[in-house]
Amino acid sequence: MIMGAALIVILGAAAGTAYFLLQKSEPKVKGTLVLNGLTSKADVYRDSHGVPHIKAGSIKDLFMAQGYVTAQDRMFQMDLSRRQASGMLSEVIGEKTLPRDQFFRTLGLRRAAEASYSEYSSETKKYLQWYADGVNAYMDQAKEQNTLPIEFLLVGYKPEKWTPIDSLVIGKYMAFDLGGHWEGQAFRYYLMEKFSKEKALDLFPGYPADAPSILEDLKESGLDFDKSFADAVIPNFHNGSNNWVVSGSKTESGKPLLANDPHLQLGTPSIWYQTHLSAPDYEVSGVIFAGIPGIIVGHNKQIAWGVTNVGPDVQELYVEKRNPHNPYEFQYMANWEKADVIKEVIKVKDKPNVEHEVVITRHGPVISEFAHQDKPGTALALKWTALQPSKELEAVIQMNRSKNWQQFEKALESFHTPAQNFVFASTDGTIAYKANGLIPIRKQDYTSLPVPGWTNQYEWSGYIPWDKLPTTVNPEKGFIATANNKVASDSYPYHISDTFAQPYRQQRIVEVMGTNQKLTIDDMKALQFDQANKQAEEMLPILLEQVLNEPLSEKETEVVTVLKKWNKNDSKDSAAPLIFHIWMESFSNELFEDEISEEMMKMFDGREQIVDELIRKAYAGTPGPWIEQNGGLEKVTQKSFSSMITELSDKYGEDLSDWRWGKFHSLTFEHPLAAIKPLNLLFNPDTEEMGGSRITVGVAGWNRETGNITHGGAWRMIIDMSDTSKAYHVVGPGQSGHVLSPWYSDQVKDWATGKYHVTELKTKKEDESRHLVLQPAEEN
Repeated sequence: MIMGAALIVILGAAAGTAYFLLQKSEPKVKGTLVLNGLTSKADVYRDSHGVPHIKAGSIKDLFMAQGYVTAQDRMFQMDLSRRQASGMLSEVIGEKTLPRDQFFRTLGLRRAAEASYSEYSSETKKYLQWYADGVNAYMDQAKEQNTLPIEFLLVGYKPEKWTPIDSLVIGKYMAFDLGGHWEGQAFRYYLMEKFSKEKALDLFPGYPADAPSILEDLKESGLDFDKSFADAVIPNFHNGSNNWVVSGSKTESGKPLLANDPHLQLGTPSIWYQTHLSAPDYEVSGVIFAGIPGIIVGHNKQIAWGVTNVGPDVQELYVEKRNPHNPYEFQYMANWEKADVIKEVIKVKDKPNVEHEVVITRHGPVISEFAHQDKPGTALALKWTALQPSKELEAVIQMNRSKNWQQFEKALESFHTPAQNFVFASTDGTIAYKANGLIPIRKQDYTSLPVPGWTNQYEWSGYIPWDKLPTTVNPEKGFIATANNKVASDSYPYHISDTFAQPYRQQRIVEVMGTNQKLTIDDMKALQFDQANKQAEEMLPILLEQVLNEPLSEKETEVVTVLKKWNKNDSKDSAAPLIFHIWMESFSNELFEDEISEEMMKMFDGREQIVDELIRKAYAGTPGPWIEQNGGLEKVTQKSFSSMITELSDKYGEDLSDWRWGKFHSLTFEHPLAAIKPLNLLFNPDTEEMGGSRITVGVAGWNRETGNITHGGAWRMIIDMSDTSKAYHVVGPGQSGHVLSPWYSDQVKDWATGKYHVTELKTKKEDESRHLVLQPAEEN
């Protein structure tokens, strides 16, 4: 009893201290602060949603102020981002993150960022340095005043100086997160090694013409795939986006409408940071990844633009033959070539440093042994456009300053990775589209498999010429939309990809865009949050037909009745979406769970698309071996139907009124430290039930085990080009990374219910109460 009381006193004192430190570290958003290096004062007005409007007299002062203000709100996030991309998490977290660090050291994003920096113009290097100066000014003040975000205290370290390379490595990480299908190549190689050719090819996105000869060359590689990639970091397969632009001929205002919602990992704070930047000859509003200067997606007074992921095949796995007498030599054209060997030293908290060896062949880093030391006779090396020097920030700055399509398109020449579908609108009425980025041309057709690295037969011969990339300007139909779908017709002369998103989001967007009614901002809002399930429209009749071929139990009849009455909308209050989505998961599990390891399932690129296609083929009378070996479409459907009912009954009971989609499908916006209980109670916003799914336009992707919504459009934007002084935004969960800030989680409810706030290019009278003046030091 006494011990319990003492513990309560100790915990109470600790809580009181923590609250004091939290208050002390809260960013200053009004008054005056001195910022060394400024040439004149910069004004920062935060609006009612915490969006900073930064006004400066020069571009130098603007980027310094942007660095300072972003660090005020997001310093811990910025530091974790650069550490993750650089393979430096273990230094502050410990050996738990060592495999992740080894993976990113092997991949070499920081090496690529360093190589890129030397390619930048002297002007852009200045922008990067000015931004870094602003970040460092914040850190110096926060360290001196002991006001760093409390996360640094909890983890037990202080951030080091920010550099231009840190900004660039975060950009390289975004290229990694938007991927390029290397894991799919590895998975299909694993299929060919483990299963019959017929079973393996059944799970390919298309039949590769060269597969037989390649597979003959690659037999018996000796690679242990489960072991090699157990610790690999695989981006979310569903990373993508929606964007569309509508001509003034189809809008109520008579000017174009543009909408964009990029789909990435959801968390606290948001991956996006919204800002309005203003200086002579430079004004732009939109979002950027915290840690990078400028605005990557948004608008200025003349133009607006949005992005989605093209998802091209910009990565190639090469199977390298190793010299049995020298593990650092690899065969190429009958000769042994020396690989580059980099000795990385990884600092590990409370442990000795770990030496990590990176081997780089002519094609790229060997990634098949990053987590272990045995070296079989073959290895997998990764060639990837993002590991080459590139100058995306040059493009971003030029995009921000563009006034028309010609200038904007010219700016895109420097934007190489990740390849993006850019949609564009301007006040002159132009709407346009370009699938922009560095996309390789191969000597041989793309195979969907790793290729031999010991011959020049499978080298890249160049890149799709920039002026030949898919481009559309002012199409006759009056709109352009992309949702990670196939963007070029079969007659397009270059290969882009074999793996695209399921078509359902694009189908729904085109369905709405094709209406004859005059479209409005409200129509765009409704479409961005639209929860119509086009997959259920296609697949549910097929599935129901199979289960109705056999007598049903009372429970099964009840479930079928719910599905038959369903309006095919993924509403949070309905049982049908829960039943349908868990059924589709169960169908997939019936096919693969017993034969493909959990480690390799995470490499299964395009799994949902392939399962859809297996169902289509089986229903058309041509089932593949995976469905045939499980008894045919009818049996697999019935077994998965039964499994689904058992699972949901166990979780939610026998009463179908408790089987609500929102009960399973809920939104948390988890903080990086929330895994350490009870810090989740401090850092995680309140949970919200939510509708939508992975395949609705209003994307809300979820964790397969928990139902927690982890993926979606953390930022949504809509703009009417008839009035470019404002745009409609929502950033989930909010602008600030400081848990006591009023803007930490104030947009969660809006994000979960499809609401928006207006961000204007002019400040309002009430913004004066949140007016921070950044003042140069007296000697300036």
